[in-house]
Amino acid sequence: MEHRRAPSYPVDEPARKRAKIPHEVFLTNLVGNHILVFVATLGMASHMILPVMSVPVISVLCLGYTLWRARRAKRRDDWYVMCHWQAAARFSWIFIGMLALLAFSATVAWFGYDSFGIRKEAALALVGGIGLLPTMVTMLILIIIESDLLHQAAHGRLPKWVVRRYPPPEGMGLQEHPAG
Repeated sequence: MEHRRAPSYPVDEPARKRAKIPHEVFLTNLVGNHILVFVATLGMASHMILPVMSVPVISVLCLGYTLWRARRAKRRDDWYVMCHWQAAARFSWIFIGMLALLAFSATVAWFGYDSFGIRKEAALALVGGIGLLPTMVTMLILIIIESDLLHQAAHGRLPKWVVRRYPPPEGMGLQEHPAG
């Protein structure tokens, strides 16, 4: 079976570096903020809530910047860099949806505990099963996808779905790599 590398686009090194930025921001938010900072501050949660609350603040800033920058990229960046911002924005919306599901499940659990007297264990199970577990699985999947997109950005490549959604400008051809 012959292995062929994916085709790449003729983009220069500065464009490749700029195309990596949205994926670096997204991965920094997921790994650095939602995993490392959250775990580091979780031990203080019982007596100092402020460090734990920095996680959602940082996340909103990173996600907001990514969405804002993706919208701006449509007008200001070259095609290749713009495509990578759009890919990061798409996955940012997916992550925002999962965070909204987590917030919704926490709100329902709190309301049920406070107003309807459901047991604390049932409320925690609701948050964990409907909110936390799907969010954590989605984070793992997004880390894998964004790591691959970061690798593709460094090598002048794009996923096919991005190219279908944002076709390249006239005259920009693919560079086929020889097998071997």
